[in-house]
Amino acid sequence: MGAIYLVRHGQASFGADDYDKLSERGFAQSKLAGAELRRRGVAFSQVRTGSLSRQRDTAVTALAELDGGLVASEDPRWNEYDHVDIAAKHAGGVAQGDDSRAYQVALDAALSSWIEAGADGPCAETWPAFLDRVRGALTDLAAKLGKGEHAVVFTSGGVIATVCGALLGTPEVGLLKLNRVTVNGGITKLVSGRGGLTLLSFNEHPHFEGADSALLTYR
Repeated sequence: MGAIYLVRHGQASFGADDYDKLSERGFAQSKLAGAELRRRGVAFSQVRTGSLSRQRDTAVTALAELDGGLVASEDPRWNEYDHVDIAAKHAGGVAQGDDSRAYQVALDAALSSWIEAGADGPCAETWPAFLDRVRGALTDLAAKLGKGEHAVVFTSGGVIATVCGALLGTPEVGLLKLNRVTVNGGITKLVSGRGGLTLLSFNEHPHFEGADSALLTYR
């Protein structure tokens, strides 16, 4: 049975001029996620990343920990939703500041409004459009896997939460509930069989326990 591993990017630069950059901790998380993939001894026939800097840098850093010189192919369909546009159109333009918790509360409310607005929403990418592209990326990747082959994707929390929600039958709940608890560098595993894709595990992060517990972050 083949599998698709979804790896959330390392910590980005919250509150900085350019959010889409891995922090120093983000690079350390990415390295540890790669070491965890190496420990599992999985051979990957397909490797994907979104086109965002934080996703690409996570992929490069993690893959450097694996043998075989793997290189990720970019597919922007694995990109995160545009949190800046969503906040601007559904939360009065709230910006990242020093209080990440307060920002997350505002963003959660904005995401709910984004979903409720549907195809008529004011954002450049509506919730239905986001859901369609994420589903398309997953479907296309699964179709490229031969029997018993495995893939790894370096993507973002909202994408992973939406995929998991969709596989469980409620993508909206997935985005709003699961997205809140995804950890940077966490690993989600989907298995591919005769009945299609099934969620086997969500947000695994034992590699951030024990001696490396200080690297555990959610934002």
